[in-house]
Amino acid sequence: MEQENRNFKKPARIDSTKIKESPRIRREKKTLAVLIEIYCKQFKTEGSEAHCENYRKLLDYAIKRTENCPYGKNKPVCNKCRIHCYSREMRERVREVMRYSGPRIMLTHPYLAIMHYVDSMRKYPELKKKKN
Repeated sequence: MEQENRNFKKPARIDSTKIKESPRIRREKKTLAVLIEIYCKQFKTEGSEAHCENYRKLLDYAIKRTENCPYGKNKPVCNKCRIHCYSREMRERVREVMRYSGPRIMLTHPYLAIMHYVDSMRKYPELKKKKN
């Protein structure tokens, strides 16, 4: 188990100095990274760098979608959102990761798990319409 931890390459750090973002968005990105890390560590086998690379790409995709959310800092949790900005394939991959890692994150990062639950209970924000 200890050797698996050494072999796992953490995703690139998010440079939040470039964009002023809300603490909630930063926390959501961290939660995504932790969920994917838990999943990847569990299902990684010897010589499976391609496996982890696929999940690094998934994390990059999810972070990009989070950063570009039209709701901005009032962003709801993705499963409650009316706008589906993930492709169908990526949405299924994230669901798979969350089904496995969701219950396990409580053991390693209880604060992130509780705050994600609190975020899911927030009132759904209205999207401001652009004037033509």
